[in-house]
Amino acid sequence: MSENINTGPAEPQKGAAEAHQEEVSYHAVEKDGKITAIWEMRGRKHVRTIDPRSAEGRHLLGHTDNQETAHSAQA
Repeated sequence: MSENINTGPAEPQKGAAEAHQEEVSYHAVEKDGKITAIWEMRGRKHVRTIDPRSAEGRHLLGHTDNQETAHSAQA
C-alpha cells in the first residue's frame, strides 16, 4: 500500500516569461504637453502612480530644485 503526502503547493519554477514580468519600469503619462503622472509598472501590471511634482517624481524625471546647480548649468 502506498501513501501520498501533500505538504502544500509546489513552488513553480520561474521561467523567462515570469522573470520578464518582474522587471520594473516607469512610464510618464502626458496630457496637453505636460507630464501629469508617472506609472511604476512591474511587467504589465500597474504597481503605483507617482506624482511628478514629488521628490521621487522629480528625481525620476531628472529635475533638480537646487538653485545653485541650476544657475551654474546656465552659465
